[in-house]
Amino acid sequence: MSGAGTAQPMQLTLNVWRQKSPAEPGRMVKYPAKDISPDMSFLEMLDVVNERLIQAGDDPIAFDHDCREGICGSCGLMINGAAHGPMKLTTACQLHMRSFKDGDEITIEPWRAKAFPVIKDLVVDRSAFDRIIQAGGFISVPTGTPQDANALPIPKPDADLAMDNAACIGCGACVAACPNASASLFTAAKISHLGVLPQGQPERSRRALAMVARMDLEEFGGCSLFGECMAVCPKGISIDAIQRMNRDYAFAMATKSDAKEWTGAA
Repeated sequence: MSGAGTAQPMQLTLNVWRQKSPAEPGRMVKYPAKDISPDMSFLEMLDVVNERLIQAGDDPIAFDHDCREGICGSCGLMINGAAHGPMKLTTACQLHMRSFKDGDEITIEPWRAKAFPVIKDLVVDRSAFDRIIQAGGFISVPTGTPQDANALPIPKPDADLAMDNAACIGCGACVAACPNASASLFTAAKISHLGVLPQGQPERSRRALAMVARMDLEEFGGCSLFGECMAVCPKGISIDAIQRMNRDYAFAMATKSDAKEWTGAA
């Protein structure tokens, strides 16, 4: 009875994008992934493949990772053409190999977007997201003794909506999946989670103007409400956030005398 019920190891073939640097062309390279436990995460499977590459004297596959708990958003990968792989509401680090079948051939690529240039292999530069946040994804508050938790009542629907949008982990799956490489869902989530709270009202208009302007400056594509962004978002953020962002932006443009300052318009 020893080993009864134990899942059999999987034999897989990986087609991996390899690119030594931003200045060099990349190409797909085929690797065997042998004796992979179905209970491994996708990143653990890549760890095993890398260990074998290192033992053979080859360069390991470069990929981003950090928390491996579906929180940090680092593990952005296109897996068989889908952002983060075949499972909904799941990051690549939380995707388990039991989602695939023994003998499968798996294609792994980096995010594909002009605003996310490849650094090496599967690693891309997502600092454009940081610059969008720096443009206005914050609230300016005076320092001092913090208020009591119930000093500023917030209606539950507003609190729930803010939390839903604050769940964005900035992974970039929305950009990678969008046929226009738009960052609208990411930007809208960051604008919405502050814009529905009382603390975010004083800078609501400037926030929308500045963050949308920065998004355009980073050369992300325009949003055509295709909807693929919402379909691949590992946190299930709704495309409704984009509608709220568009309303805030239109209102700000129509009412703010200093709109040109915040949009960079001539």
